[in-house]
Amino acid sequence: MPAAALPLDAHEGVPAIGVTGEFVAQASLVHRPLAHTILRVALPSVASALLMTLFTSVDAFWVGTRIGPTGLAAVSTSVFWIWMLIALAEMVAVGLTAVASRRHGQGRPKEAARAVGDALLFSLALGLGVALIGLLLLDWLFAVMHTAPDVTALGRRYLTAYLAGCPLIFGYFAIDAAFRASGDTRTPFLLLAVSVVAALVLDPILILGLGPAPALGIAGAAIATILTRGSVFVLGLALLMRRSMIRLAGPGGHAIPLIARIGLPTAATGMIFSLIYVLMTRTTTQFGTPALAALGIGHRVESWAYMVGVGFGAAAAAIVGQNLGAGQVRRAERSGWLTTGFASVVGIVAAVVEIVFAEEFASVFTDDPAVIAVSASYLRICALSQAFVGAELVLEGALGGAGHTFPPMLASTTLTALRIPLAAWAAFRWGIEGIWWVICLTATARGIAMMVLWRLGRWKRKSI
Repeated sequence: MPAAALPLDAHEGVPAIGVTGEFVAQASLVHRPLAHTILRVALPSVASALLMTLFTSVDAFWVGTRIGPTGLAAVSTSVFWIWMLIALAEMVAVGLTAVASRRHGQGRPKEAARAVGDALLFSLALGLGVALIGLLLLDWLFAVMHTAPDVTALGRRYLTAYLAGCPLIFGYFAIDAAFRASGDTRTPFLLLAVSVVAALVLDPILILGLGPAPALGIAGAAIATILTRGSVFVLGLALLMRRSMIRLAGPGGHAIPLIARIGLPTAATGMIFSLIYVLMTRTTTQFGTPALAALGIGHRVESWAYMVGVGFGAAAAAIVGQNLGAGQVRRAERSGWLTTGFASVVGIVAAVVEIVFAEEFASVFTDDPAVIAVSASYLRICALSQAFVGAELVLEGALGGAGHTFPPMLASTTLTALRIPLAAWAAFRWGIEGIWWVICLTATARGIAMMVLWRLGRWKRKSI
């Protein structure tokens, strides 16, 4: 899942690259030592993702300790729909990354800037349409999950606030992708660092009503997230314009069909993924609010290793795209495997830590004994999949950078869709732990599937 997919949810730590950084970044990604190049591009991206994860974890802390398990359950169920919205934003980001990075690799920065402008206008229009449709269907969104009335009431407040800021969130994805496609991952970090620090201060103020601010409760958590994305969007747009990295040519941009075609399979993957979780919620709900709250806590804890994979995946997409544009196919292939290795080391460490300290992690977000017990069960069972999350995210990003997005979508959605019948069967036989095992094993299988697709090499013949 993308960095912004976790709204309680993702990207580094020195000065920004200057106006001439486009050529420098392109030369660096194509010609300099590969391991150094990967780390130089990925570490800022990883740091940025972890910075956003810090905010989401703190956000979950305030919701869990001040609003309680019902609040955590409300956010968890809202997130499943938000993932669907973010998947659409990722459609533009993935398509733009593939197109713009290829143009940079070909030494055509003006064409890359035109693609960025087209993608931005497309993102804003898409975000507005999604917001309007979501608000109209708000009651149905919770009815289909069979959530309890108290969870539904809080979830509606949270999701309403989030939907109102959708255009800003969608615009943020386009801005972020524009920098990364050029090889600049440090500028997004500086922008995000400022906004996250402000959001960490704003979060308790809006939730609790500190000082003159009204106590907005769970809606305050969503508003803080919107302001975070909105500030990054505005500042990032100003920098892109200053560096001549964006050309706004008005509606009907030529790059939009290509961006949408490349990004659509990734968007479909994310949308199906979120829909599957929505349907699985109907099975999980039978085990009560603690189970839904535990799912949310599990995602918060897992998001640290997950966001490392997101950061390395963003770097892999830019490196693969630029190297293919420069005709460096073997280097592009090596970059995918090497980046996967870096991310997998982190995943293995995270798996061990989650097994050993499961209760301690859960108790950070709640003092409810039932929620802690179920959360610890989730973390210990799903720890296995953490070792494979790096392969899934990095190679999916690398395949996206190559413009080869349909086969990953097919593999990922098929394996994830199996969760619906398997979870119902496993819940009947083994209770809530059966659901946790289904989530773990299907996530592990997705990582293995991405390794197989990368090894097959059909992405090498993709033309953009």
